[in-house]
Amino acid sequence: MLEKSQKRGYGGLTGRMGEQMRKTQPKLILPILGLVLALLVLIGMGVFRENTENIKGDVQQTGGAAEEENRFMLQTNPNSAPIPSDNVSSSSGDIVPAAEGNYGKEELENIRIYERLNYGVVNITTEIVAYNWFLEPVPREGSSGSGAIIDKRGYILTNHHVVKDAYTVKLTLADGSRYEGEVIGTDPENDLAVVKFDPGDAELTTIPMGTSKNLRVGQKVLAIGNPFAFDRTLTTGIVSGLGRPVKNSEGLIVREMIQTDASINPGNSGGPLLNSRGEMIGINTMIYSPSGGSVGIGFAVPVDTARRVVPELIEYGSVRRGWIDIVPVQIFPQLADYADLPVKRGILVSRVLPGGNADEAGLRGGDRDKAVRYGRSVIYLGGDIIIEIDGDRVTSLSDLYNALEDNKPGEVIDVVVVRGRKEKTIELELSERPQQYRWD
Repeated sequence: MLEKSQKRGYGGLTGRMGEQMRKTQPKLILPILGLVLALLVLIGMGVFRENTENIKGDVQQTGGAAEEENRFMLQTNPNSAPIPSDNVSSSSGDIVPAAEGNYGKEELENIRIYERLNYGVVNITTEIVAYNWFLEPVPREGSSGSGAIIDKRGYILTNHHVVKDAYTVKLTLADGSRYEGEVIGTDPENDLAVVKFDPGDAELTTIPMGTSKNLRVGQKVLAIGNPFAFDRTLTTGIVSGLGRPVKNSEGLIVREMIQTDASINPGNSGGPLLNSRGEMIGINTMIYSPSGGSVGIGFAVPVDTARRVVPELIEYGSVRRGWIDIVPVQIFPQLADYADLPVKRGILVSRVLPGGNADEAGLRGGDRDKAVRYGRSVIYLGGDIIIEIDGDRVTSLSDLYNALEDNKPGEVIDVVVVRGRKEKTIELELSERPQQYRWD
C-alpha cells in the first residue's frame, strides 16, 4: 500500500482533487505561455530599456562623483559659447561655413586679402657708395624697405627715401627669388619712386590700385610690409585721420596724408596700405615716434597721388610740374626788418626772368640798385611779395613747391602778391619747372 500511494504521490494527488487538477492543467499552461511571450516582445521593443539605462547612469554618476569634484572646469560666459561647427551662419552673419575653418567674417576677410596679395609685396635692399679714409669709393649697405608690384611687367611702387642714392637695388619676392632692380623714376616731393625689374617668364601678383577719395575715419585698413626684415608681415588698424600735412625727410610738406594706427615700423616704408576689398589706398611712408618704433601714428601717401605721378615717373623719370619764372627768396625776420617789408612771411620776387611767364604776366622783380648780400646770396629788394598761389597761402619756399605740386605746365592760375602796401591778383600760365629748381 505504501509503495502504491507513493507512486500516486509522485504522479499527482489522489482522489477527487487530483482528478480535478489533471482536468484544469491544460487551461493554465496556455495563459502563462502567452504572458511570457508578451514580456519577451515588450523587452525587444525597448519598453524597459530607458529604466535600465537610467539605473546604469545613476551608478556611473555615483561612482565618478569624487573624480568630477576634483576636475578643473572652465567658467565661461554663456554668450561666448561656441556655435556648432555645422552652422553656416548666425543671425549676425559673423560665422562662416565649417569648410572655411569657422573663422569670423573679419578674420576671414583679413586671411583672404593676405593670402591673395602678399605675393605682390617685395623686399627691397640697397647699396650706396661711400668713401673710406683714402677717399676711395666703397659700397655700403643702404636703406631697406618694401614695395608693391603694380604691373606684371615688373614695375614696383615704393618710397623715394627707400631707394635714395642707391647704385644697386636688390629685390626679393615672396617665393625667395631675387632680382636686380633699376630706379627709373623718383618724386621726392611726394616721397614716391618706381623700380623696374625683368621678371622673365615669372607670373607676378600685382596689387590693385583703389582710390583715396572716399576714405572715412574709422575705416579698416591693412598694411603689408617687411618691418625689421620680417618679410610680408600683416598688420591691421583703422584710418585715424585724413588730409594730414606732414614734412618728409626732404623738408617738404606732403599734403593729404592718410593717418593710420596700423602698426608701421622701419622696413614697412613703400609697402601698400589696403582697404577691406584688397585695394591699395595708400603707400606706407613714415611714422611719428619718439622712440623710433611704432606708437600707433603712421602716415601713408594717398594712392590718388601715386595714380597721378606714376605714369610720368615711368615715361619721363620725374614729374613735370608747373613753375613761375622768378628767382624766389623766402622772407625771414632779419630781411623783413631790414627792408621794412609790409609782411613778415611770404616769397619775395628777387628777379623776374626776362621773357618768362612772370615777366609776361606783369610780376615785378627787385631793383638792382637795392641789392643786399646775405651769406653767399644776393637779394634784390623792392619786388612783389607772393602770398598766395592757386588758392593756397604761401609763407615759405616749401609752400611755393607744395602749391605748384599738382599743377602742370600750361595751366593758368591766379597769383596774389603784395605790391607796395596793396594786394594784387595776377593771372599767369605756368611754364615747366627747370632742372635747377627740381627738388632732387
